[in-house]
Amino acid sequence: MKEEFSEFLRVLKEKNDLIEVIGSYVKLERRGYNYWACCPFHHEKTPSFSVNAADRYYHCFGCGASGDVIGFVKEYENVDFMQAVQILAARAHLEVPAFDDRLQEKSAEKKKKKDRLTALMRDAARFYLGNLYSGDAEEHLKYLERRGVQPSTMKRFGMGASLDYTSLPVYLRGMGYTAEECEESGACTKTPDGRLIDAEGERLIIPIINNLDEVVAFGGRLIKQVDRAKYKNTRETVLFNKSKNLFNINLVKKEKRAGGLSSLIMVEGYMDAISLYQAGFKNVVASMGTSLTKEQARLCRRYTENVFISYDGDFAGQKANLRGLDILAEEGIKVRVVPMPEGLDPDDVIKQRGAAGYQQCLDSAMPLIDFRIHAARQKYDLEKTEDRRDFVKEALTVVREAESATEREELIKRIARDSGVSVGALQRDLDYLPKAPAARQDAEPAGESSDGIEKAAYFVLAAALLSKPYALDFDPTEFAFEGDLGKIANYIAEGRLAGRVRAGGIFDEMGTDSPTLCDVLGYNDGRLDADDAPRYFKDCLIMLRRKAVRDDIVAAKRSYAEATTQEERRAALLKINHFMKKLTDLGGRT
Repeated sequence: MKEEFSEFLRVLKEKNDLIEVIGSYVKLERRGYNYWACCPFHHEKTPSFSVNAADRYYHCFGCGASGDVIGFVKEYENVDFMQAVQILAARAHLEVPAFDDRLQEKSAEKKKKKDRLTALMRDAARFYLGNLYSGDAEEHLKYLERRGVQPSTMKRFGMGASLDYTSLPVYLRGMGYTAEECEESGACTKTPDGRLIDAEGERLIIPIINNLDEVVAFGGRLIKQVDRAKYKNTRETVLFNKSKNLFNINLVKKEKRAGGLSSLIMVEGYMDAISLYQAGFKNVVASMGTSLTKEQARLCRRYTENVFISYDGDFAGQKANLRGLDILAEEGIKVRVVPMPEGLDPDDVIKQRGAAGYQQCLDSAMPLIDFRIHAARQKYDLEKTEDRRDFVKEALTVVREAESATEREELIKRIARDSGVSVGALQRDLDYLPKAPAARQDAEPAGESSDGIEKAAYFVLAAALLSKPYALDFDPTEFAFEGDLGKIANYIAEGRLAGRVRAGGIFDEMGTDSPTLCDVLGYNDGRLDADDAPRYFKDCLIMLRRKAVRDDIVAAKRSYAEATTQEERRAALLKINHFMKKLTDLGGRT
């Protein structure tokens, strides 16, 4: 089955011309033998993203992104290897082969189920849309008019109306969907007595659409004053995970393709996003009221390196949201926070001060480090001596993280103005401030980070699983891989004992939706057959061996520290010396 799937991948890549596929996402310009563009994976003004039509490979000389047509779709669409394959197969009108009959049935059943739920949500969205213009949704339309939402904006976002609790389930059942499908999609829910009802009953409906232009959920807004939650989103389902989605990402994607996106504006709710979009700020997305997650940060990072956070006027006091900003920064995003008038949200600013007024707020956006000091300032009453001292202490811990002396000086001047404490005194306090916790002593050296170790493991296991010639002598049990990586290593070892490693069979044991397995099979797919693959494979093995020896050193040092007798300490020292020599022989350092 491995040979069949490898042949399918070859045909898939031939049917999906790399230039045509990438050209459908970004604007390519031919120069000589190659095509060039501004990289879609990081923000740049000068094109450094090169596409080689002959070798069917792309490479960015700015951020280092590279791969084949599958790798591009995987990265751009933020999907796993098999999902990228399915997207390209649909584009080329090809059917993805299964590894065996059992898996084929399971895979086909899963895809059929997801396709049914996707179709159901699309039909539900059309039903809501029809309701809004049926003549029976006057209250919904009056609410939108009061909010200043224009008819063209309503259509742009596919807004609709739920008129009651029973019409939607009746309509969906009439379309042929089962009660189980209605409930599993999240569009409907069951009452305690087992009746199927509209989960967003009697609300204004805003479809939530993912980056593949699929309706995956609904946002509902009450238009009557009743004792229920004002806003309600579809619960998490097979289609919808709120921590991995951003409202309006589908339209932002279109802006990116058109070349008009240099930054994103992040707001909390979809009504804020709709208001800003209507006012001309097309680069807006909404986190839908949840704390920011790594998945959302990475989704942002695919479109830009610059994100403006534009939450409510009291945002500075929300510690959980401040932690969310750090998540964005950790993903390499340049974060600026938009100061909002106290008590106002972006929609309020647009209504009261117009687009020009909101642009003034954007122009006043603060770098993240400045905002953290601003947030600390909001917490204290500086007329009180104790509060003033607490503010200074907290603010200086922020200053300590500044990247340059110039930045530290500017921040200290600001703290001096706010607190009334002299710049000299603040500088002396900063000098005596306890240093930030040091990195762990057993941290990986530069160039061999945990991320690098993980990628090395993916590459060697992928090469061994697919029986690449240069990986045949590799013993997958040499390393103590954990979790799913350990399962893959054991599968390879057992297959070799049986005389054959059948790559397709591993899906029987781990499932087609295993993120780790998809990452292993999809990682550096183009490199597995590259001319330098054997040398790269050896480099990955050396990196993994160094990591294993460093772990042994850490364990031996721990044994030495816990030893209670001279003999135990001597034995531990011998082990430490042995492992130190072994690490030196591997070209590593402690």
